[in-house]
Amino acid sequence: MSADGTVLAEHRSHEGMSEVAASGFETVLERHLSALSVPEEIPVVICGMAGSRQGWVEAGYLDTPANIAAIGENATRVPGTAREIIIVPGLAVRSLNEPDVMRGEETQLLGAYFDMPDGARYCMPGTHSKWVTMHGSVVTGFETFMTGELFATITGKTILTYSTGGEGPVDARDPAFANGVRDGWTRPELTTHHLFSIRAGQLLHDTKQTENRARLSGLLIGAELAGAGLRGGEEIGLVASGGLQRLYHAALSECGAKIRDIDADVAVQRGLTEAWRSYSVKTGDRKRA
Repeated sequence: MSADGTVLAEHRSHEGMSEVAASGFETVLERHLSALSVPEEIPVVICGMAGSRQGWVEAGYLDTPANIAAIGENATRVPGTAREIIIVPGLAVRSLNEPDVMRGEETQLLGAYFDMPDGARYCMPGTHSKWVTMHGSVVTGFETFMTGELFATITGKTILTYSTGGEGPVDARDPAFANGVRDGWTRPELTTHHLFSIRAGQLLHDTKQTENRARLSGLLIGAELAGAGLRGGEEIGLVASGGLQRLYHAALSECGAKIRDIDADVAVQRGLTEAWRSYSVKTGDRKRA
């Protein structure tokens, strides 16, 4: 990325934490940078699980309430590398009853904040969806919902595997999805009953796998919206891309929310740029900020 945040080149892979750890974090990083012909004097900003306890170097957490703009200046420098590499911290809610953490999403949130600085609530869908409450640039709290992981587990390892055809695409325009969202949002206490009714519906009414998968997705997302305390008419910054963006946009619309779409990839890029900028100002490395 250039100094003004313009993406100059990009390289992606599907390497997970275990694979990267086995190969060596620096080895994997340099392999990707070499593919992009990145000079050694260019610094690297990392967010996500590389900063976890099982990662490259533990980057710790900032406790909420936390100024999201401070993640860069609290970044951890990776020792013993020729290249300057920093890892930004995650965020933590240190409640005894409902503790919560995020790692990686804080960088996305920083970028989203610059896109929507007047926002109070952000929805960040994913395997573990985050709902964030902010006052200005201060994260006052957040909640994680295991919606994506539950969908994958239920479709792949429960009695509903056959009913849904396993994990697969869901059409946000499917009426079964909208019905599921409404049931999950308005009657979340019946969610586990509604899940079994998908199986019963297939046996008694021969409902199709695509329809069942859409209803399941709607039920889980609707229950998430209920758990997040979504109110009709509330403005939500939806930080998402691709299929998840379409599903959550449809679900939020079904529940009457006012949606401001923020591209998740663009938000991460902006967050990385701003994190480096504040880190370099703190360390006096302004020539590369």
